[in-house]
Amino acid sequence: MINRLAKSLALVLGALALAACSSPPAPDPGGVSAGLEGPVVGPRWNLLLVGTDERLSMPETPYFVVTPDGRVSGSDGCNQLNGRVRLDEGNRIEFHELATTRRACPRAEDAQRVTGMMEKAYRYLIDHDRLVFFGPDQRVLGGFRRAD
Repeated sequence: MINRLAKSLALVLGALALAACSSPPAPDPGGVSAGLEGPVVGPRWNLLLVGTDERLSMPETPYFVVTPDGRVSGSDGCNQLNGRVRLDEGNRIEFHELATTRRACPRAEDAQRVTGMMEKAYRYLIDHDRLVFFGPDQRVLGGFRRAD
């Protein structure tokens, strides 16, 4: 009796170990997220600061908009910007496939900084009408203000 109980317990523990080792397939990072919701989705977000205190003077205001189908569009201050975004639990944000037009621009380096900030964004925090991006090291990358 004890031998059968020990065998049954061993089988159950083995099955649990196998279940713990398996995991659902990882989502495709390039895929479009369907049905995104939350405060990031919908409004236009205008660049406020790069880092914690640097304001950029650009030919046009850098901005982005996230749609419920996971697409992002906007401007880096010189060029049109398009790509995809994923929003996960814990205020995780991940931009993918960001592409910009390549127009001649006197502030091309600053425009690249705006795009780079979005590409490096790892988490976000929203405080009233402000959206702040943080990098994987938890440093502030920059901030945006919701346009009304």
